[in-house]
Amino acid sequence: MFVSDILGHKGSRVIAVTPDETLASAIATLSARRIGAVLVLDADKKLVGILSERDILHAVARRAAEALTLRVGEAMTTPVVTCDPDDTVEHVMELMTNGRFRHLPVVRRGDLLGVVSIGDVVKWRLDETRQEAEVLRQYIAT
Repeated sequence: MFVSDILGHKGSRVIAVTPDETLASAIATLSARRIGAVLVLDADKKLVGILSERDILHAVARRAAEALTLRVGEAMTTPVVTCDPDDTVEHVMELMTNGRFRHLPVVRRGDLLGVVSIGDVVKWRLDETRQEAEVLRQYIAT
């Protein structure tokens, strides 16, 4: 299975903020969308960072309530680790596990194509495992 399979199923829509928005604004977006990270895009819609709940937590730990007035660009993670749509799901799982992050933008030749989350990867892998188990059950039954 490949990242492109996941994107083909879930779509390529991404939720993004700009580096100049405040953390308070980004938090409102995360809360309203019930998501754990947003991509950070510049005026040309190029990926410049990613802001996760963990980034916000670190900012609050350093600056307390003042963190809400920080700009996203001051708290985001950069450079961003990305994957290619032709990467295997196993490779993405390894990247996420080793990097200790849960969201991975999908980029090809500098163009943002979407984002996959650990939830997407786990769901895809569970579905794949169920299908494999069913094939084995049918094989054994014959």
